[in-house]
Amino acid sequence: VQLQASGGGLVQAGGSLRLSCAASGRAVSSFDMGWFRQAPGKEREFVASITWSGGAERYTDSVKGRFAISRDEVKNTVYLQMNSLKPEDTAVYYCAADPELTYSSGPSDYEYWGQGTLVTVSS
Repeated sequence: VQLQASGGGLVQAGGSLRLSCAASGRAVSSFDMGWFRQAPGKEREFVASITWSGGAERYTDSVKGRFAISRDEVKNTVYLQMNSLKPEDTAVYYCAADPELTYSSGPSDYEYWGQGTLVTVSS
């Protein structure tokens, strides 16, 4: 399984970006999929996840109401729509796949990882 994250960039505070995570090798519908981020000097943290069925989503409190995770089974891609971006959202964003379907927010439960895409939000 390979995950390819893209869509990062530089945006002003209040702006929007949509991250994409294209999967190859297996269908995204066979995984719980998650987005994590890591800011400089900080640990990797959970941002959002969606279950294998697409029936449930989870968000960390700081992004609720601003970010939305979704997936396209035809394109085998998971998205993270990020609105009302803040400087504190600046980080490298990673997509990840959990084949054990644990519906977890812990990075150690995700077996497959994309390479990361940098999001920089200027004030």
